[in-house]
Amino acid sequence: MENKKVLIRIQNLKQYFPIKKRSIFQRERLFVKANDGITLDILEGETFGLVGESGCGKSTLGRTILQLYNQTDGSTLFYGRSISEFAPKYVGEVIKSIPDSFPKYLNEKKIHEATKAATEKITDSVEKAAAEEKVINREKTLNNMYLNMLRIAGGLLVHPDLKLVSTHLMELHQHLEKTAIINRKLRMAKKKLDAGELNEKLSAKVVVWKDELAKLMEFEKPIRVKLAQLHDQARQQPRYAEFAAFEDNGIDLSRLTREEMRELRSDMQIIFQDPYSSLNPRLTVGQIIGEGLLAHDVFKDSSSQKYTEYITKVMDQCGLAPYFIHRYPHQFSGGQRQRIGIARALALNPKFIVCDEAVSALDVSIQSQIINLLSELKKENNLTYLFITHDLSVVKYISDRIGVMYLGNMVELATSDRIFENPLHPYTEALLEAIPRTDVVKQELTILEGDIPSPIKPPKGCKFHTRCRYAFDKCKVVTPKWEEIEPGHFVACHLRSKDAE
Repeated sequence: MENKKVLIRIQNLKQYFPIKKRSIFQRERLFVKANDGITLDILEGETFGLVGESGCGKSTLGRTILQLYNQTDGSTLFYGRSISEFAPKYVGEVIKSIPDSFPKYLNEKKIHEATKAATEKITDSVEKAAAEEKVINREKTLNNMYLNMLRIAGGLLVHPDLKLVSTHLMELHQHLEKTAIINRKLRMAKKKLDAGELNEKLSAKVVVWKDELAKLMEFEKPIRVKLAQLHDQARQQPRYAEFAAFEDNGIDLSRLTREEMRELRSDMQIIFQDPYSSLNPRLTVGQIIGEGLLAHDVFKDSSSQKYTEYITKVMDQCGLAPYFIHRYPHQFSGGQRQRIGIARALALNPKFIVCDEAVSALDVSIQSQIINLLSELKKENNLTYLFITHDLSVVKYISDRIGVMYLGNMVELATSDRIFENPLHPYTEALLEAIPRTDVVKQELTILEGDIPSPIKPPKGCKFHTRCRYAFDKCKVVTPKWEEIEPGHFVACHLRSKDAE
């Protein structure tokens, strides 16, 4: 797994939902903190399992990654395409702000470092931990405000003339916007080719677009030369390497416009939990599967023979007979309906699929069929899954890595084997101990007592301390850090912290 490329990088993601005020005298605006500062990487080609009790924010995280909700804070970077290839509008806005924003960042960073140094001098362990938490939160706020600038400009930020840097970067961005338009046309033509829709007129257009792209690439060379010269000048500055390390070509999904996000939706799909309510009862199977193809202009209309052939091909991949194409959802069993949902998600050849409790509503025998189908499709189409479930026995079977969530936060993340063989967080231990076993000797179950606290006003410190059998005073005051305790094994727990006494 270590050699795999990151497909999605989530940093300090927050998803809050506002609650309506009960009266005009209520001053404080309350929020349901469904996701409260989540950081993780999803690797290309893996199945990332996400588990936790109902109401912990699993489904919200999946939908927020896809930007079905407007992300409250943090960043969600997508590496299925690059900033250079996609040229999103927010990049231009960030580049324009560089001359004003970077000096502000340096000033804020200076204040932050002074506060951090003062924190190190505190002797009381609990007081010091609380102060460190404030420092960490402040650092996260700074990252949310300025990290896109650091990713885009990198080492050029230390150049003495930031206005010149901004000018040349904007020149490149405007040029990339032109190439992005042609790349979109070529990408759509390729999708139509893969779907068997290509015609002679489109073939001629593809030749013209490729010629235009080649010309634009030639015009891009002198712009790149100017930027290379700026980099050479910036390398003379002492902090160049520090800022160059921030350079990143991932697309921040949370900053995209509605139109830009719509274009990327063909790369990111979702399979819903309820296989019946997620399907339109007025549409036939063929119409349900083909709806996305028409919306993304892969086919002009549903009357062509190529369209029908493509739909039946996708149906066959998902174990649906061709004669089902004209039937309606109510004529199928739960497992067959879920296959329809999978076929709908697969039709656009996505790179990433959120499986939101995709097998929870099905019988155990049907669950195994759907899981095997998902595994086969993953191998055939090089898919990446975020597999959301509350059933640890299911997630063990299908997942490469597993993340454990509790009340809007990640508490543990590791490979599937490590989670089951060596759980480090007390909550993970409790979940594993609650799994029913066939072993009579070890049949006694340890049930986790108590209910999940309110996500509106969660407890201070570690959110799990109200139900944790190992909790001590520090847990009630200080939020544990998200740390890599062992290679690839992350946990947020004071008992396992590197700073533990």
